[in-house]
Amino acid sequence: MTTETRERQLLETFAALADTLVEGYDVLDLLQHLVDACHDLLDASAAAILLADPSGELDVMASTSEASRLVELIQIGAEAGPCVESFRSGREVSVPDIAECPDDWARFRESALALGFSSVHAVPMTVSRSRIGTLNLLGDHTGELEEQDRIAARAFADVATIGILHERSLRETALLAEQLQGALSSRIVIEQAKGVVAYTRGVTIEQAFDLIRGYARSHQIGISQVAARIVDRSLRLEE
Repeated sequence: MTTETRERQLLETFAALADTLVEGYDVLDLLQHLVDACHDLLDASAAAILLADPSGELDVMASTSEASRLVELIQIGAEAGPCVESFRSGREVSVPDIAECPDDWARFRESALALGFSSVHAVPMTVSRSRIGTLNLLGDHTGELEEQDRIAARAFADVATIGILHERSLRETALLAEQLQGALSSRIVIEQAKGVVAYTRGVTIEQAFDLIRGYARSHQIGISQVAARIVDRSLRLEE
């Protein structure tokens, strides 16, 4: 991909996201679109978004692969790792070589390396000094994220933050809590749907999610809607 082509695709992606926010949106679809764009357009082999619930507990809201989701869940469980640190500090955390992570990030280090990741860059999602989550880029090679990619990642994180909070949620704390809770509930249904598809089709969890995501895209409906229909058995993804 040439630099000109990449820059054009970035602009087109941000324009599409802006249109989505104007007309109303599904939070989970927006976040999935964002991590997919990070994977496709930035120097990242995987991407994920962590969000905090009203009590401050982090959870994985969107990811581009089952491997990246697992790495994030291990960090959350251990309460240690670059993405957790970025959320706590409100600062970008870059790890150019995961093998050199400190010992207190050992669980993250071991799992990330075992799953084929060698570097990570975590960007906090913040508003009015409040932190709501992080956007995380995982690489399959060592090295710092290039400056242009870092700036783009910051912009994607800002779009995700705007999409979650919106103007009304800046004024109404109750709306923010409701919206985040809705995203959490949708995430649970998606995980259930992945399990149903994996069992019925005899595929891996990651392949199951690819099938769900592909169906949603081809039929131009939300991932959470597809997942709900799979779980209640009103939709079966045929071979």
